[in-house]
Amino acid sequence: MPRRAEVLRLPMAAPDDVASLAAAVAAGRLDPGAVVAVFAKTEGNGCVNDFTRALGVHALRAFFAPLVPEGALARIAMVMSGGTEGGLSPHWLVLSAVEEPHGTGPALAIGQARTPVLAPEDLGRRAQVESVAAGVRAAMAQAGLRPGEVAYVQVKCPLLTSARIAEALARGREPATRDTLRSMGLSRGASALGAALALGEIAPEVVREAVADVGLAHYARRCGASAGVELADHEIVVMGMSPGWSGPLAIDHAVMRDGIDVAPVAACLARLGLTGPGGLVDEAGRRRLVAVLAKAEASGDGLVRGLRHTMLTDSDISATRHARGFVAGALGALTGRTDLFVSGGAEHQGPDGGGPVAVIAERAGDVP
Repeated sequence: MPRRAEVLRLPMAAPDDVASLAAAVAAGRLDPGAVVAVFAKTEGNGCVNDFTRALGVHALRAFFAPLVPEGALARIAMVMSGGTEGGLSPHWLVLSAVEEPHGTGPALAIGQARTPVLAPEDLGRRAQVESVAAGVRAAMAQAGLRPGEVAYVQVKCPLLTSARIAEALARGREPATRDTLRSMGLSRGASALGAALALGEIAPEVVREAVADVGLAHYARRCGASAGVELADHEIVVMGMSPGWSGPLAIDHAVMRDGIDVAPVAACLARLGLTGPGGLVDEAGRRRLVAVLAKAEASGDGLVRGLRHTMLTDSDISATRHARGFVAGALGALTGRTDLFVSGGAEHQGPDGGGPVAVIAERAGDVP
């Protein structure tokens, strides 16, 4: 039977504020039993000690627990992305899949999977790449998507804490790094390479035992990875266009070559019919725009189109935080919205200094 994807973008007053989800359930707009994943932008620092992500997961678990059958809670991917620098607005994205007996495709399709718990010493190494690749393939199979039909993969991956590092060392295993902040980048990079491997964007021989040994010329074009302290495995959500799914939603993607490269995103928005004169999303387009997911990264050479930037040399604020606010401003100007899922740290996610973008929208004619 065909399935239909539904996506709700809901406001958040605090990382544990689920009032908008409760209102959606009460109004019949959200069936808790159909939820596949919940994404959120929370207002922490997005670094190792950002526990707004864990707070968000705790609030979601408490909210859904009495509303879904026993065991179903573990099947909801909860992808929290910390950091709403600049004008980014904290929000929830709730992704659901419902049966659609009479629908026709193609339309947005969603699949999710979880990997086994990752040993701390495997973070940033080939084992993590292969684990994520297997998870992406499982999520594609659940959604009935082939690699060429996938528009975006969202991965929530673990990081190393002092306790996790100590646990590995106590077993005589050396982690890829003892720097907890650096572990976030290694984990994101390994996750992105795993997605790229599963989608056929890189060859298996590109992967090295240590992710740090893989050149930045090898990257995923359709994956965003976000690391957090709130999990020790990987939550993977795959989205694409499938003839086996129906409904009004469509997804498209683009790749930015740097933080102000909005032309590919504008072309993506135009393909979805969201733009008006001047290439900006107009009011009619904003009514149909459902979600924007993007990765942001400070270029490693310290330049943006030949001009020096200081994102990597600011000792007060992490470069990932600068990059989030920078890219969010560019995309906000293009779309006219600030509730955008912009995530910092794009190692092996798009070219160095750039990053992949995905847009979900209701197709023309499906919105009054």
